[in-house]
Amino acid sequence: MKNIDLGIAGNITKKFITSKLTPLFLLASILIGLAAIVLTPKEEEPQIVVPMVDIFIPYPGSSAKEVERKVSTEFEKLIWEIKGMDYVYSISKPGMSLIIARFKVGENMEDALVRLYNRLMSNMDKLPPGAMQPLVKPMDINDVPIISLTLWSDKRTPYEIRQIAKELCLQLKQVEDVSKTWIIGGDTRRYKVLIDRDKLKNYHLSLLQVVQAIRSANLKLPAGNIVENNTEFPVEAGEFIKTIDDLKNVVVAVYNGKPVYLKDVAEVVDAPIDPENYVFIGFGPHAEKQGVSREFIKEYGNQFPAVTIAIAKKKGTNAVTVAEEILEKFEDVKSSILPSDVHVTVTRNYGKTAQDKFNELMFHLGVAIFAVVIFIGLTLGIKEAFVVSIAIPTTLALTLFVDLLTGYTLNRVTLFALIFTLGLLVDDAIVVVENIHRHLKLKQMPPLQAAIYAVAEVGNPTILATFTVIAALLPMAFVSGLMGPYMRPIPVNASIAMFFSLIVAFVISPWAAYYLLRKEAEKEEEKFELEKTPTYRIYNKVVRPLLDFAVKRWAFLLGVLLLMAGSVFMFYTKAVVVKLLPFDNKSEFQVVVDMPEGTSLEETARVTKAIANYIATIPEVTDYEMYIGTASPFDFNGLVRHYYLRQGGNVADIRINLIDKHERKRQSHDIAKEERPKIQEVAKAVNPDANVKIVEVPPGPPV
Repeated sequence: MKNIDLGIAGNITKKFITSKLTPLFLLASILIGLAAIVLTPKEEEPQIVVPMVDIFIPYPGSSAKEVERKVSTEFEKLIWEIKGMDYVYSISKPGMSLIIARFKVGENMEDALVRLYNRLMSNMDKLPPGAMQPLVKPMDINDVPIISLTLWSDKRTPYEIRQIAKELCLQLKQVEDVSKTWIIGGDTRRYKVLIDRDKLKNYHLSLLQVVQAIRSANLKLPAGNIVENNTEFPVEAGEFIKTIDDLKNVVVAVYNGKPVYLKDVAEVVDAPIDPENYVFIGFGPHAEKQGVSREFIKEYGNQFPAVTIAIAKKKGTNAVTVAEEILEKFEDVKSSILPSDVHVTVTRNYGKTAQDKFNELMFHLGVAIFAVVIFIGLTLGIKEAFVVSIAIPTTLALTLFVDLLTGYTLNRVTLFALIFTLGLLVDDAIVVVENIHRHLKLKQMPPLQAAIYAVAEVGNPTILATFTVIAALLPMAFVSGLMGPYMRPIPVNASIAMFFSLIVAFVISPWAAYYLLRKEAEKEEEKFELEKTPTYRIYNKVVRPLLDFAVKRWAFLLGVLLLMAGSVFMFYTKAVVVKLLPFDNKSEFQVVVDMPEGTSLEETARVTKAIANYIATIPEVTDYEMYIGTASPFDFNGLVRHYYLRQGGNVADIRINLIDKHERKRQSHDIAKEERPKIQEVAKAVNPDANVKIVEVPPGPPV
């Protein structure tokens, strides 16, 4: 051994093959890998940092043309000059300018907001007279709700359901890792003040004076402190208006030494206001999956007024854990908040979908590992297969630990990266173990020297092959745009796994092979002859003619080139469909309804209900929610496309939930594709001007 150049690989193996630190390293690797699985946040999709900011600039009394010319165009230019800006566009409406600014992917949200605020505040003098101060609302992926609870009743009014939802929302907000909660739907309570102009004239009052008096009466302000018996008591002046009588008795003026009350100049009524939106829930053929029986639907109908509570989690928290905590909190408080005639349906649970995706990929990972071990066992032997199999969980454990340290989450892309690299990461261990196996059978050296020499012999080619694969994968990590951070876990995780597989192949695999294979090799008396093995004889018969005869050699190369050209040509003939990502079999999709501007809320509701009646007949549907005049709980696609800003009487969304993909034959994409023309036909039959689109959750970022 003294005359043999062991190289990097041989010297590493020589240090660790008999070291007591090697089994400790193996044990520590497995333990930190298990810890990483428990501690790393689980999500369905990778976290993509895309700082998006909505800037609302009110300009009361101005037309859309004026808003565009005086506000939108001017501030678009100013915002575009900010460092790190990806794109800026605006929407100009009468009395309002909405400027949407999106920074480049990966920009720090806090830094981006500081730059944006500085630019806006330093250019306030460029606002036209009458324009109000900009309202800046940042949005990012953590604003996407992971849980949606829809409250509905066959007896209660939307106003009553909303009041119950408010109480429930306050309780759910107490969950530690919940960030935002908001309520969609339901009527809000308002008092109508119907001014009598003749009475105003009698008291010499203007409408503006009455408005100011009501505002002043609906205030509570600190009024100092009172000290008594060495104790300080805070004093507040004023009170908020709580009842209709409080509003009626607001003093709006003093006339001839007597107070003039609001009821003297106006009629105050607690009457229903014109609804601004409608929210309904309905059920499909698989309503039982949501706890609604067919008997209940036959007795009470299939569509009910509803209110939805949308709940988002804090940044960096585990979607699975947060969703479970929210539902546990709901179970704890529902008996004290919910009346018996108010029902709750979980209409979105991204925690569950993330856990299901994680479990599914872990199962496929286990199947892949089992297949690799069985194949190695059939070709090399049971003990050799066991030695190689040690490298798989060790490498994966170390990779997952690095993911935890670097802030990656466990999602379908990171887990796919591990499955993708499984065949690659065992290559190093297979090469090393096979060569050790061969040298032990050759009996040219003692077992320890043979194992070290075997690693040294294949060490440099193994290192070169590993870093060649890493060099081929890493450029994908530098892809820009939304696809960059979405796909980045694949090259990063694959490269980390390949590097650790090389370390394991030089440290743990020789140690395990030496202690497990040496006794069997020492017992064998016959010298191993490679030429007598079946594998060698078959390989020799195939390759020998290609080496001995030039005609056969060139014919073989020509055949390979023709097959390669034919494979590439299939892209041009579209014999093979090329897609960046396959369709994902989600259990949800969305119907977006756009009516012409000026369409009434009731007409939009009529079209939407007609579509919903058809959706209720689709075999795979469990439930659907109609959001008419307001936006539905948005997903990441809706976040980027700003679906959450959809408001007005001419817009509607329908959120459709399907049974689990394992319980249906059609994939969600097939359902959406086949039902699209039928849904559009139903809408056109009710109103030919209806514009209906089917929106699926994209398999990747909405680019």
